[in-house]
Amino acid sequence: MTGRVTSIWRHPIKAHGREALDRVTLQAGACLPWDRAWAVAHELSEADGTDWVRCGNFSRGAKAPQLMAISSTLDEGTGRITLRHPDRPDLSFDPETEQAAFLDWVRPLMPADRAQSARLVRAQARGMTDAPFASVTLCNMASHRAVEERMGQPLSIHRWRGNLWIEDLPAWAEFDWIGREVQLGQAVLLVRERTGRCAATTANPETGLRDADTLGTLKSWGHTDFSVQTEVIRGGTIAPGDKVTLL
Repeated sequence: MTGRVTSIWRHPIKAHGREALDRVTLQAGACLPWDRAWAVAHELSEADGTDWVRCGNFSRGAKAPQLMAISSTLDEGTGRITLRHPDRPDLSFDPETEQAAFLDWVRPLMPADRAQSARLVRAQARGMTDAPFASVTLCNMASHRAVEERMGQPLSIHRWRGNLWIEDLPAWAEFDWIGREVQLGQAVLLVRERTGRCAATTANPETGLRDADTLGTLKSWGHTDFSVQTEVIRGGTIAPGDKVTLL
């Protein structure tokens, strides 16, 4: 079974922006470089970045749908991140030294009845992905189209906040890969588990408004999963157009 890579995405700040890459070099046992390198701890969180903690410790789209409309650009050389949102002016800042500017910028996007964003946390050992291991999310375009078709409306792939998107494979084929290895470009990934989904996917990544019953639609297949979480077991470079092969 073979396919191809269509796009690569990273999210430097967990739940706060997305960025397309023209290629990426993965390392064994590590997340996609700079993916979820920071996360936004809310005022009730005890997260400090030294250890992985569950997503409930952070501000995220499930509780604050306006966050879904953020896009981002990371300058790896300077460490500065630029954030964009349809209802906010662009912000360029250093997450290590200019947290106050970020918190001021994001405050209007947070619902008043939710725990407010309190601080940026830098992940120390690994990115703050949702899986309890250093994960890279693999998404199937055919599965995405299956959800669109059943809903009867177009959907942005950014609802799923995946890392690697693949094409030319049957819908939901990725669910049969649990425990199998798959090669993308030079890298080899072990598919470990399906990705359970939350209310973040109901929000439109262009507007930040909830406008699609993605969870209800997934339940029509008997689950609320989309995409799979993988572990990099052999590092290497991946670029759009690269071959995808189930080993």
